Amino acid sequence: MDPRASFSILMLLVGFSQAVFLPEQELADLLVTQPENVDITTKILETNNGSTEVLLEGDLVFPKTRNALYCFNNNCFWKKNANNLVEVPYIVSSEFTYYEKSTIQKAMTSFHSKTCIRFVPRSSQVDYISIENLDGCYSSLGRTGGKQVVSLKRGGCVYHGIVEHELNHALGFYHEHTRSDRDQYVRINWQNISPDMAYNLQKQNTNNQNTPHDHSSAMHHGNTALATQHGQETTTPTPDASAQTGQRQEPPNIDIPRINKPHGCRSRGSCLCDVTDHLI
Repeated sequence: MDPRASFSILMLLVGFSQAVFLPEQELADLLVTQPENVDITTKILETNNGSTEVLLEGDLVFPKTRNALYCFNNNCFWKKNANNLVEVPYIVSSEFTYYEKSTIQKAMTSFHSKTCIRFVPRSSQVDYISIENLDGCYSSLGRTGGKQVVSLKRGGCVYHGIVEHELNHALGFYHEHTRSDRDQYVRINWQNISPDMAYNLQKQNTNNQNTPHDHSSAMHHGNTALATQHGQETTTPTPDASAQTGQRQEPPNIDIPRINKPHGCRSRGSCLCDVTDHLI
Protein backbone atom coordinates (compact mmCIF):
# COMPACT_ATOMS: atom_id res chain seq x y z
CA MET A 1 0.00 0.00 0.00
CA ASP A 2 1.14 3.53 -0.76
CA PRO A 3 2.76 4.90 2.46
CA ARG A 4 0.86 8.15 2.02
CA ALA A 5 -2.45 6.27 1.92
CA SER A 6 -1.49 4.33 5.05
CA PHE A 7 -0.63 7.56 6.86
CA SER A 8 -3.98 9.11 5.85
CA ILE A 9 -5.89 6.10 7.14
CA LEU A 10 -3.89 6.19 10.40
CA MET A 11 -4.68 9.88 10.96
CA LEU A 12 -8.36 9.27 10.22
CA LEU A 13 -8.47 6.52 12.84
CA VAL A 14 -6.71 8.73 15.40
CA GLY A 15 -9.21 11.53 14.77
CA PHE A 16 -12.11 9.09 15.10
CA SER A 17 -10.78 7.70 18.37
CA GLN A 18 -10.44 11.20 19.80
CA ALA A 19 -14.03 12.02 18.83
CA VAL A 20 -15.30 8.77 20.36
CA PHE A 21 -13.51 9.35 23.67
CA LEU A 22 -14.23 13.09 23.91
CA PRO A 23 -15.77 13.67 27.36
CA GLU A 24 -19.55 13.62 27.05
CA GLN A 25 -20.08 17.04 28.65
CA GLU A 26 -17.38 18.61 26.47
CA LEU A 27 -19.02 17.11 23.38
CA ALA A 28 -22.41 18.38 24.54
CA ASP A 29 -21.03 21.89 25.00
CA LEU A 30 -19.58 21.78 21.50
CA LEU A 31 -22.79 20.64 19.87
CA VAL A 32 -25.22 22.95 21.65
CA THR A 33 -23.24 26.15 21.16
CA GLN A 34 -22.47 25.82 17.46
CA PRO A 35 -25.88 26.96 16.08
CA GLU A 36 -26.06 30.20 18.09
CA ASN A 37 -25.55 32.40 15.02
CA VAL A 38 -29.14 31.60 14.01
CA ASP A 39 -31.56 34.52 13.80
CA ILE A 40 -34.30 33.87 16.36
CA THR A 41 -37.19 35.50 14.51
CA THR A 42 -36.43 33.96 11.13
CA LYS A 43 -35.94 30.50 12.60
CA ILE A 44 -39.14 30.65 14.69
CA LEU A 45 -41.28 31.82 11.78
CA GLU A 46 -39.78 29.29 9.37
CA THR A 47 -40.31 26.46 11.83
CA ASN A 48 -43.87 27.52 12.66
CA ASN A 49 -44.90 27.71 9.01
CA GLY A 50 -47.60 25.07 8.67
CA SER A 51 -48.13 24.55 12.41
CA THR A 52 -51.56 23.20 13.33
CA GLU A 53 -51.79 25.67 16.25
CA VAL A 54 -53.49 29.05 15.90
CA LEU A 55 -50.56 31.36 16.65
CA LEU A 56 -50.55 35.08 17.32
CA GLU A 57 -47.48 37.24 16.65
CA GLY A 58 -45.81 34.19 15.17
CA ASP A 59 -45.35 32.04 18.28
CA LEU A 60 -48.04 32.77 20.90
CA VAL A 61 -50.76 30.15 21.29
CA PHE A 62 -54.21 31.66 20.81
CA PRO A 63 -55.83 31.76 24.26
CA LYS A 64 -58.71 29.31 24.48
CA THR A 65 -60.23 30.85 27.61
CA ARG A 66 -60.23 34.51 26.56
CA ASN A 67 -60.63 36.46 23.34
CA ALA A 68 -57.34 38.38 23.44
CA LEU A 69 -53.79 38.18 24.73
CA TYR A 70 -53.93 39.49 28.28
CA CYS A 71 -51.44 39.24 31.10
CA PHE A 72 -51.75 42.14 33.50
CA ASN A 73 -52.57 40.67 36.87
CA ASN A 74 -51.04 38.22 39.32
CA ASN A 75 -53.22 35.37 38.05
CA CYS A 76 -51.00 35.26 34.99
CA PHE A 77 -47.74 35.03 36.92
CA TRP A 78 -46.17 32.07 38.66
CA LYS A 79 -46.26 31.78 42.44
CA LYS A 80 -43.47 32.36 44.94
CA ASN A 81 -42.23 29.71 47.32
CA ALA A 82 -41.34 30.14 51.00
CA ASN A 83 -37.89 31.45 50.02
CA ASN A 84 -39.42 34.29 47.98
CA LEU A 85 -38.35 32.68 44.71
CA VAL A 86 -40.75 32.22 41.81
CA GLU A 87 -41.01 28.52 41.04
CA VAL A 88 -41.96 27.29 37.58
CA PRO A 89 -42.38 23.50 37.65
CA TYR A 90 -41.54 21.74 34.41
CA ILE A 91 -41.16 18.42 32.68
CA VAL A 92 -39.16 17.71 29.52
CA SER A 93 -40.17 15.14 26.92
CA SER A 94 -38.03 12.04 26.61
CA GLU A 95 -38.00 12.64 22.83
CA PHE A 96 -35.22 15.19 23.28
CA THR A 97 -31.62 14.01 23.10
CA TYR A 98 -29.04 14.53 25.82
CA TYR A 99 -27.62 17.48 23.93
CA GLU A 100 -31.03 19.09 23.38
CA LYS A 101 -31.85 18.76 27.07
CA SER A 102 -28.53 20.39 27.84
CA THR A 103 -29.53 23.37 25.68
CA ILE A 104 -32.88 23.67 27.46
CA GLN A 105 -31.18 23.46 30.86
CA LYS A 106 -28.69 26.18 29.99
CA ALA A 107 -31.47 28.52 28.90
CA MET A 108 -33.22 27.95 32.22
CA THR A 109 -30.00 28.58 34.10
CA SER A 110 -29.67 31.99 32.43
CA PHE A 111 -32.83 33.00 34.31
CA HIS A 112 -31.55 31.54 37.57
CA SER A 113 -28.36 33.56 37.55
CA LYS A 114 -30.00 36.97 37.04
CA THR A 115 -33.60 36.79 38.26
CA CYS A 116 -35.69 35.28 41.05
CA ILE A 117 -37.19 32.76 38.61
CA ARG A 118 -36.42 29.11 39.36
CA PHE A 119 -37.39 26.39 36.94
CA VAL A 120 -37.82 23.28 39.07
CA PRO A 121 -38.59 19.68 38.07
CA ARG A 122 -42.26 18.98 38.63
CA SER A 123 -43.24 16.64 41.44
CA SER A 124 -46.96 16.98 42.14
CA GLN A 125 -47.61 20.66 41.29
CA VAL A 126 -50.90 21.28 39.49
CA ASP A 127 -49.60 24.13 37.33
CA TYR A 128 -46.52 23.37 35.26
CA ILE A 129 -44.98 23.68 31.81
CA SER A 130 -44.46 20.66 29.62
CA ILE A 131 -41.64 21.10 27.12
CA GLU A 132 -42.50 18.96 24.11
CA ASN A 133 -41.35 18.19 20.58
CA LEU A 134 -44.40 19.33 18.63
CA ASP A 135 -44.86 21.19 15.34
CA GLY A 136 -43.16 24.50 16.05
CA CYS A 137 -41.65 26.96 18.54
CA TYR A 138 -44.50 28.39 20.63
CA SER A 139 -45.90 28.98 24.09
CA SER A 140 -48.93 30.35 25.89
CA LEU A 141 -48.69 33.80 27.46
CA GLY A 142 -48.07 33.48 31.20
CA ARG A 143 -49.40 30.84 33.60
CA THR A 144 -52.64 29.43 32.23
CA GLY A 145 -53.29 26.77 34.89
CA GLY A 146 -52.71 23.03 34.83
CA LYS A 147 -50.42 21.58 32.19
CA GLN A 148 -49.32 24.10 29.57
CA VAL A 149 -47.18 23.19 26.62
CA VAL A 150 -44.03 24.93 25.47
CA SER A 151 -43.31 23.47 22.05
CA LEU A 152 -39.69 23.21 20.93
CA LYS A 153 -39.63 21.28 17.70
CA ARG A 154 -36.47 19.27 17.30
CA GLY A 155 -34.30 20.48 14.43
CA GLY A 156 -35.82 23.94 14.45
CA CYS A 157 -36.33 25.33 17.95
CA VAL A 158 -33.78 23.86 20.34
CA TYR A 159 -31.34 26.76 20.37
CA HIS A 160 -30.45 28.71 23.49
CA GLY A 161 -32.01 32.00 22.33
CA ILE A 162 -35.23 30.40 21.08
CA VAL A 163 -35.70 28.37 24.27
CA GLU A 164 -35.16 31.53 26.33
CA HIS A 165 -37.62 33.44 24.13
CA GLU A 166 -40.41 30.87 24.56
CA LEU A 167 -39.80 30.57 28.31
CA ASN A 168 -40.17 34.36 28.55
CA HIS A 169 -43.61 34.02 26.97
CA ALA A 170 -44.50 31.30 29.48
CA LEU A 171 -43.50 33.73 32.25
CA GLY A 172 -46.01 36.26 30.90
CA PHE A 173 -44.00 38.54 28.62
CA TYR A 174 -45.09 39.92 25.28
CA HIS A 175 -42.95 40.73 22.27
CA GLU A 176 -41.11 44.01 22.61
CA HIS A 177 -42.16 45.24 19.18
CA THR A 178 -45.90 44.95 20.00
CA ARG A 179 -45.88 46.83 23.33
CA SER A 180 -48.33 49.72 23.60
CA ASP A 181 -45.72 52.48 23.22
CA ARG A 182 -43.73 50.88 20.41
CA ASP A 183 -44.52 53.64 17.86
CA GLN A 184 -42.22 55.97 19.77
CA TYR A 185 -39.30 53.59 19.19
CA VAL A 186 -40.05 51.54 16.08
CA ARG A 187 -41.49 52.41 12.67
CA ILE A 188 -43.51 49.61 11.12
CA ASN A 189 -43.06 49.46 7.34
CA TRP A 190 -46.49 48.07 6.52
CA GLN A 191 -45.80 48.26 2.77
CA ASN A 192 -43.20 45.49 3.19
CA ILE A 193 -45.53 43.19 5.11
CA SER A 194 -48.07 40.85 3.55
CA PRO A 195 -51.61 41.91 4.57
CA ASP A 196 -52.40 38.42 5.86
CA MET A 197 -49.39 38.62 8.21
CA ALA A 198 -49.94 42.19 9.44
CA TYR A 199 -51.91 41.02 12.50
CA ASN A 200 -48.64 39.71 13.94
CA LEU A 201 -47.41 43.28 14.39
CA GLN A 202 -50.52 44.81 15.95
CA LYS A 203 -49.89 46.64 19.22
CA GLN A 204 -51.02 45.05 22.48
CA ASN A 205 -52.41 46.75 25.57
CA THR A 206 -49.30 46.05 27.63
CA ASN A 207 -48.11 47.07 31.08
CA ASN A 208 -44.62 48.42 30.35
CA GLN A 209 -43.66 48.81 34.02
CA ASN A 210 -42.06 52.21 33.40
CA THR A 211 -39.19 50.56 31.53
CA PRO A 212 -37.90 51.95 28.23
CA HIS A 213 -38.32 50.15 24.95
CA ASP A 214 -35.27 47.97 24.27
CA HIS A 215 -34.31 47.17 20.68
CA SER A 216 -31.90 44.50 21.93
CA SER A 217 -34.49 42.65 24.00
CA ALA A 218 -34.69 38.89 23.61
CA MET A 219 -38.38 39.48 22.86
CA HIS A 220 -37.84 41.87 19.93
CA HIS A 221 -38.26 40.59 16.38
CA GLY A 222 -35.54 41.21 13.83
CA ASN A 223 -35.71 44.08 11.34
CA THR A 224 -36.73 41.86 8.42
CA ALA A 225 -39.27 39.58 10.14
CA LEU A 226 -42.43 38.93 8.11
CA ALA A 227 -41.08 40.68 5.00
CA THR A 228 -42.78 39.93 1.69
CA GLN A 229 -39.35 39.86 0.02
CA HIS A 230 -36.08 38.64 1.44
CA GLY A 231 -34.09 41.39 3.12
CA GLN A 232 -36.84 44.00 3.22
CA GLU A 233 -37.09 45.98 6.47
CA THR A 234 -40.39 45.53 8.24
CA THR A 235 -39.38 47.33 11.43
CA THR A 236 -37.01 50.30 11.58
CA PRO A 237 -35.64 51.38 14.98
CA THR A 238 -36.05 55.06 15.85
CA PRO A 239 -34.39 57.43 16.31
CA ASP A 240 -31.32 55.35 15.36
CA ALA A 241 -32.24 53.35 12.28
CA SER A 242 -28.96 51.43 12.47
CA ALA A 243 -29.71 49.95 15.91
CA GLN A 244 -29.64 46.16 16.00
CA THR A 245 -32.91 44.55 17.06
CA GLY A 246 -33.20 41.30 18.91
CA GLN A 247 -30.40 39.19 20.37
CA ARG A 248 -29.52 35.55 20.78
CA GLN A 249 -27.95 34.84 24.14
CA GLU A 250 -28.30 36.12 27.71
CA PRO A 251 -31.16 38.41 28.83
CA PRO A 252 -30.08 42.05 28.28
CA ASN A 253 -30.04 44.40 31.25
CA ILE A 254 -33.51 45.84 30.64
CA ASP A 255 -35.12 42.41 30.35
CA ILE A 256 -33.93 41.50 33.85
CA PRO A 257 -35.90 44.10 35.87
CA ARG A 258 -38.92 43.42 33.66
CA ILE A 259 -38.83 39.82 34.83
CA ASN A 260 -38.14 40.66 38.47
CA LYS A 261 -40.47 43.64 38.96
CA PRO A 262 -43.92 42.08 38.32
CA HIS A 263 -42.96 39.12 40.47
CA GLY A 264 -42.04 41.40 43.38
CA CYS A 265 -38.34 40.59 43.30
CA ARG A 266 -36.10 43.35 44.63
CA SER A 267 -32.79 42.27 43.16
CA ARG A 268 -31.16 39.70 40.95
CA GLY A 269 -31.09 36.24 42.38
CA SER A 270 -28.28 33.72 42.39
CA CYS A 271 -28.69 30.17 41.29
CA LEU A 272 -29.15 28.04 44.40
CA CYS A 273 -30.46 24.99 42.65
CA ASP A 274 -29.49 22.70 39.80
CA VAL A 275 -31.60 22.29 36.71
CA THR A 276 -32.12 18.60 36.15
CA ASP A 277 -34.05 16.56 33.62
CA HIS A 278 -37.58 15.47 34.42
CA LEU A 279 -39.01 13.33 31.70
CA ILE A 280 -42.54 12.71 30.51
